[in-house]
Amino acid sequence: MTHPVHPNIVQQAVQAVAEQGFDGMAEAMQLLLNECMKIERQKALGVAPFERGEARRGQANGFKPKTLKTRVGPLDLRVPQVRGAEFYPQALERGSRSEKALTLALAEMYVQGVSTSKVTKITEALCGCEISSSDVSRATARLDEELSQWRSRPLAAVKYLILDARYEKVREGGCVRDCAVLTAIGVDAEGRRSILGVSVSLSEAEVHWREFFKSLLARGLHGLELIVSDAHAGLKEARQACFGSVPWQRCQFHLLHNAMQHVPQDERKREVVADVQSVLEAPDQPAAEEQLKRVVRKYEKSAPKLAAWLETNVPESLTVLRLPPAHRRRLRTTNMLERLHRELKRRTRVATLFPNADSLLRLVTAILIEVSEEWETGKRYVTF
Repeated sequence: MTHPVHPNIVQQAVQAVAEQGFDGMAEAMQLLLNECMKIERQKALGVAPFERGEARRGQANGFKPKTLKTRVGPLDLRVPQVRGAEFYPQALERGSRSEKALTLALAEMYVQGVSTSKVTKITEALCGCEISSSDVSRATARLDEELSQWRSRPLAAVKYLILDARYEKVREGGCVRDCAVLTAIGVDAEGRRSILGVSVSLSEAEVHWREFFKSLLARGLHGLELIVSDAHAGLKEARQACFGSVPWQRCQFHLLHNAMQHVPQDERKREVVADVQSVLEAPDQPAAEEQLKRVVRKYEKSAPKLAAWLETNVPESLTVLRLPPAHRRRLRTTNMLERLHRELKRRTRVATLFPNADSLLRLVTAILIEVSEEWETGKRYVTF
């Protein structure tokens, strides 16, 4: 059974274009789409309007108004309704997919730091119709929901946990503040990396790191065999409180940087770096401990404060020697996270100053999801 478009509808559509030119395209499209949806409902019901028959599948149930924004302008549609059967016009199904694509594009622009007013102007130029700031805000809300689900997803067993933070400028309470972006990377039993979580806090104070750690544990994090981080006081206190029994590897890069603050003469810094590296590059823990003793003795008289600092702090960077040799170079520093933070900096540089902490969290989460997916489907970071 064929269902031709009513000739009057075609005539009205042609007349709209003939009289108004391109300005009449929206009216023509509206007329044709409304008629096509009526035909589609008739086909779905299996019978013509007011016709009885065994082939009937449900009952026509009026129309529901819907405004569809398109490249030719807004269309005021009358969507046919059906009672007693499932029905939705295929034309609008296809339109909804385009609408979702546009929503994602709006959200992506917002994530990249484009203001709502600029997004509105861009979409007007691209689509030929007005996209209000509230449309952009709704798109952002849907994006936030998706990002929040990723940040709260369940976690599994993780062998190695790498932690670090970086700072971004955020407007908070009428003034500009440096906010900390806390990040956690995990390496699982298959040797694959993933980004476990991210949080934005006003600082790296112990309370913020502890809250972040508790959220990871609540999501199911377990099985840790090593934690790698720098020796920031807040991080250290929170780690001891939440993961006190897990061995800790102090980042060797940060250790060398910290050591320079205890060298009495600038001209001796290269010498001290070489001596500390001779300890860190030892083949095993006994050899490293023996070399450390020699280095401490070397500086006991000429730089006693440095010698005392090395004796206390360098052992914290030797924990990695307990691991298989192939894993040591990967886990002796937080350089993997430092590289990730450089990528974040490259992407956040566009924004310069975030209007609030939520906008910062939105952007870094979107970036980290992309990176984590690439890691999870890429090569193994270590081999067990």
